[in-house]
Amino acid sequence: MTFQSHKFPHSRSALSVRAECPVNSPEGNVRRNPTSIGERKVIFRIHRSEEVPAIEALFTTVFTDSGTEAEGCLIGKLARDLVEGTKACELIGFAGEEGGSLVASVLFSRLTFPTDIRVCLLAPVAVHSAHQGKGVGQRLINHALNALRNEGVEFAITYGDPRFYRKVGFQPICEDIVVPPFTLSQPEGWLGQSLSSDPIDSLDGTCSCVPAFHNPVFW
Repeated sequence: MTFQSHKFPHSRSALSVRAECPVNSPEGNVRRNPTSIGERKVIFRIHRSEEVPAIEALFTTVFTDSGTEAEGCLIGKLARDLVEGTKACELIGFAGEEGGSLVASVLFSRLTFPTDIRVCLLAPVAVHSAHQGKGVGQRLINHALNALRNEGVEFAITYGDPRFYRKVGFQPICEDIVVPPFTLSQPEGWLGQSLSSDPIDSLDGTCSCVPAFHNPVFW
């Protein structure tokens, strides 16, 4: 299963950072980046702690609409488990908000490598069906990647639809060089990009993920 929805595989992704990294910086430290949709404004910001039910509901609805009820429940629970069960220094989420409602979400969790590098897994991501096809997902991901780059994260990896993720700077990576936590069912969806001066092909080794992703069904 890959992670994307609005219909990129569940927009399944990851994040890896040093344990001491202040990745969950206050909302005020990340520029709010509005984008127009008709007469409406979507504001990009960091997730708030009280939003867990809304985050779960968004992923459940979007993945149900683009797949099945079972997939919606699975990804909704994954989102909740990530937010509630991951150490604060190993997870950061970004939201798209319109009129006080959550309309888009992307989560980045830590990927740990043998060497001391900061890598994030982007996954999952969801955009409400009413906002799909309007560039909201791409803008949200670019906003998030810029924020991570400013925090010193060196690489981002995701597992999803290459056609979508190429639009936001990801490129294929070899699973024999950057070894995922589990065997991939769709290795063509294993993608990465550098957020630093080091090229993506300088990244190698076997990575491990946060506990919420310790399930082969997600890979």
